[in-house]
Amino acid sequence: MKPPCELMLLIFYTTVLKFREIFYRGVSMDKITRKLNGSEILIQCLLEQGVDTVFGYPGGAILNVYDKLYDHKEIRHILTAHEQGASHAADGYARSTGKVGVCLATSGPGSTNLATGVATAYMDSSPVVFITCNVNSDLIGRDSFQEVDITGVTLPITKCTYIVSSVKNLADTVREAFAVAKSGRPGPVLIDIQKNATADEYDYTPVTPEEYMSGSNARISRLKSTHHPSIGYPEIDIKAVETLAEMIDASEKPLLICGGGVVRSGASEEFRTLARRMDSPVAITVMGGGAFGGYDPLKTGMIGMHGSQASNMACDACDLLIAVGCRFSDRVTLNPAGFAKNAKIVHIDIDPSEIDKNIKTDLHIIGDAKEILTMLLSKMKRDKNNDGWKNYVFSFRRETEYDDPVNGTLTPKEILSAAAEILPQDTIVTTDVGQHQMWAIQHFKFDYPGQLITSGGFGTMGFGLGAAIGVQAGNPEKTVLHVTGDGSFRMNCNELATEQYYKMPIITLLFNNSTLGMVRQWQHLIYKERYSQTTLDRSPDFVKLAEAYGVHGASVRDEATLRKVLTEAVNSRPDGLGWVIDCRIDIDEMVRPMVGGNSFITNFMLY
Repeated sequence: MKPPCELMLLIFYTTVLKFREIFYRGVSMDKITRKLNGSEILIQCLLEQGVDTVFGYPGGAILNVYDKLYDHKEIRHILTAHEQGASHAADGYARSTGKVGVCLATSGPGSTNLATGVATAYMDSSPVVFITCNVNSDLIGRDSFQEVDITGVTLPITKCTYIVSSVKNLADTVREAFAVAKSGRPGPVLIDIQKNATADEYDYTPVTPEEYMSGSNARISRLKSTHHPSIGYPEIDIKAVETLAEMIDASEKPLLICGGGVVRSGASEEFRTLARRMDSPVAITVMGGGAFGGYDPLKTGMIGMHGSQASNMACDACDLLIAVGCRFSDRVTLNPAGFAKNAKIVHIDIDPSEIDKNIKTDLHIIGDAKEILTMLLSKMKRDKNNDGWKNYVFSFRRETEYDDPVNGTLTPKEILSAAAEILPQDTIVTTDVGQHQMWAIQHFKFDYPGQLITSGGFGTMGFGLGAAIGVQAGNPEKTVLHVTGDGSFRMNCNELATEQYYKMPIITLLFNNSTLGMVRQWQHLIYKERYSQTTLDRSPDFVKLAEAYGVHGASVRDEATLRKVLTEAVNSRPDGLGWVIDCRIDIDEMVRPMVGGNSFITNFMLY
């Protein structure tokens, strides 16, 4: 028989265990509420969202967060050379993986350095959560050291901004920010956390994203019930879908436009099926690259200012134009009054604010592209055959023409054809902005969504290298090609240090024409060859620059050497070092075609 003291202890522990079983019955131990400081709560909320990679740059106001991040090796932090590089990296990561990107920065200049990256993500509907930290609450409004109203700065270029002045609001704010960033039309969200909220303690209980969205959170419930575009969209209009099916059945000369919304919604397969069943030519916007197979026989190429003649002629002559996930930007429509003048225009988009904003439509359907196209396919009565129409459209297909190479230079076609042949077909391509961007889109056959990462709406020079770092971080098994020009590359080439440190074998293909090429092209065509401040006769030796950063550098002037260097670059990926390949092209090389904005078809400046 046990001694009385042992018996009493046994009864006590049994009672405690039984009480715990009753109290926690059906409740995971993970759901136990803990008291944590704001920095730990922030990190736990990131883990709730499945975040495993963040990009950023520390500073005084955000030090509490970085101190806690030190203990969480399950989150990989990539330290860039500049906050703008971090913003573009988070954006590239989001676009290429389909996840929400995360970027951290401190107060003042740290946060304002993000502005270009925030605007870039906003214009291209990329889901990124930007997290900045500000000075203590009692210092706000006193022009304190490195204080700035970053939410005011970024309000017009985000889906939503938040100020967190108390730790008790932190967890729900982070959860809502992720929900807003990835719901409806995706886009960037900024959270500015005052420093005291990162140090104070509060109760934290884990909540999964699914639980949060289906729970009783008042703000989320209100946004969902009102179909607010930041969190969702109204129920699809079935009658409008049925009307579109009838319009397709009656059409004899249809044209589909594949926009970035097809990529964002994951609707590529449904879009391809629709094109087949309609037997319709397909034009692509810059942001739609990869959503429709690059080798597909129905593809007519890019549409608009630098679009193919087949796409632009099809737009001018079609009787039904269906744009899916396309903003009808000025680079696509050029002259709205003459755009698709013979057609009934149908717009499918998730964002109600885009409807009839740039082009008046005959029919529009608001909602997720994947859901709408699935519904449309079920409503179509028959598959079409439009051989006569297709023969007309495809009669305008032609090879893009280039000037003959000047001694010691390459042509864009030689450079990109070599890259397309030597690099793996699934290579992810990031670009900066300018002539090289258009050439890359013209020559690469993008096969899947997320294969082309470029700044379409905002036109951000310096975007490409940071984006390539984000892409490589999210897709370590794939080859990443960064296509750039000497003007764009000089803006953020400091991120070569990031590329080298994290052993990212990114291949940078640099079109070096010693000028701001696209601007010079406009000066040549419109400004009577008055080349004001566009000649870049002060560039560094890019090979030595690459070597100084610890990556491979090569200068090429002929196609044979280029092919040899590209082959070496691909084969040397396991060593973890990137390449900068300096390709000399002629200063007057131009992007063809270029369509004048004052008339859509009749005034081709170049062909």
